[in-house]
Amino acid sequence: MSTLIYVRKNADGRIVALSRDPDGLTGPGWVSLPDDDPEVLEFIEELTGQNREDNILRDSDLSFVRVLEDVIDLLVERSIIRFTDLPLPAQTKLLQRRDRRKQQQGLKLLGDEDLI
Repeated sequence: MSTLIYVRKNADGRIVALSRDPDGLTGPGWVSLPDDDPEVLEFIEELTGQNREDNILRDSDLSFVRVLEDVIDLLVERSIIRFTDLPLPAQTKLLQRRDRRKQQQGLKLLGDEDLI
């Protein structure tokens, strides 16, 4: 789900500034666009030096890491390997990621519509 951000365009119609906060953006040239608008993404790419293909590959790598974690958990669960057979740095990283996922799941107990 995309969210609106506020962009300022120059006389040529090119984005020259971005803001998430509409307060104080009353000057000429400010318009709202979805954060996934191609113009917005192009502006961010120019600023960061990253491109969408790099982001797609990074996102794929992150998803693949999750798959590997699941495979390791399955191998341990079925007693094919022992968790302690893994190198200590791998054990540490897996435990840190497991703890982080538990923390994030705990923070998402209520849906957006259930906020108090």
